[in-house]
Amino acid sequence: MAAAAAAAALSKVLVVADLIFLLCTATNFSASMVTAATWCVARSDVIDQTLQTALNYACGAGADCAPIQSSGMCYLPNTLQAHASYAFNNYFQRRGNEPGSCSFAGTATIAKTDPSYGSCVYPSSPRYFSLKLLFLFRKLVICLLNCCHN
Repeated sequence: MAAAAAAAALSKVLVVADLIFLLCTATNFSASMVTAATWCVARSDVIDQTLQTALNYACGAGADCAPIQSSGMCYLPNTLQAHASYAFNNYFQRRGNEPGSCSFAGTATIAKTDPSYGSCVYPSSPRYFSLKLLFLFRKLVICLLNCCHN
């Protein structure tokens, strides 16, 4: 019975912690913690051969390139520029927006305008950052509760 009461109390504390987190990120406090959304896209002034080499690298080095295959959600428009942009961004997001992960030998650049179109959605940096921050915040609350409870 005591275990059930403790679990219910922990659940309520986590809900309150989540609400506090959401309030903090919805106010000016979040402006200093979360930067503007960013995407990694192919530069338009790069020759096709160089862009193709960079696209091949991105797909071979960990980007999920299934969406730019012929049956994928991001296949159209079937252009090297569009496919490279999707692959570059996917690689960039998977690397946690690490410095240098949006270079591809100078063929890519950081964009602050969402390149998503139709059913092709490009993930952006704050979404991942916010989820990571929420996870860490919840772990901290659980740790504090365990320390104070014992």
